[in-house]
Formats: sequence, structure tokens, C-alpha cells
Amino acid sequence: MADEDSIEKAARRLERAVVALEKRLSRLNGEADAGGLFDEDRSKLAAELDAARARERELAEAGAQASQALGRAISEIKAALAEKGAA
Repeated sequence: MADEDSIEKAARRLERAVVALEKRLSRLNGEADAGGLFDEDRSKLAAELDAARARERELAEAGAQASQALGRAISEIKAALAEKGAA
């Protein structure tokens, strides 16, 4: 289903973001000085990761709602077809 594809794409984007975050944190850890550059970037990346995770949850919820709506629509169509066939 398209919604499941969207969720899977979001999950892959999240995974890539986590990998990028880990690489960046590793690199910055070696480069950071006492001025707090590392803490600033870490804070920003953590906020971006939180936002990506929130978006993933939203997409998962939207996918579940869409799946339920499709299920209801299928049931209604089957019922209508059954009524028409019985008539």
C-alpha cells in the first residue's frame, strides 16, 4: 500500500539521519574545542532527529488511519455489491 511505502521511506530517511548524526558526532567529537561547538551541533542534530522521529510517528498514524478507512470502504463496497446481487 502507498501508506506503508511512505512509512518505510520515512523509516529509511530516519535511519539515514541517525547514521549521518553518528558520523557527524564522531567527527565533531574529534574536532570540538572547549568553546562548545560540539554541544551546539549535538543539540541541533538531536533536535532534528527528534523532529524526524515525530514525523515518522505521524506517518505511521496516518498510515494506520488510511488502512482503516480503506478497510471500511472495502466492506461498504462488498455490502453494496451483495445487496445489488441479491436484488
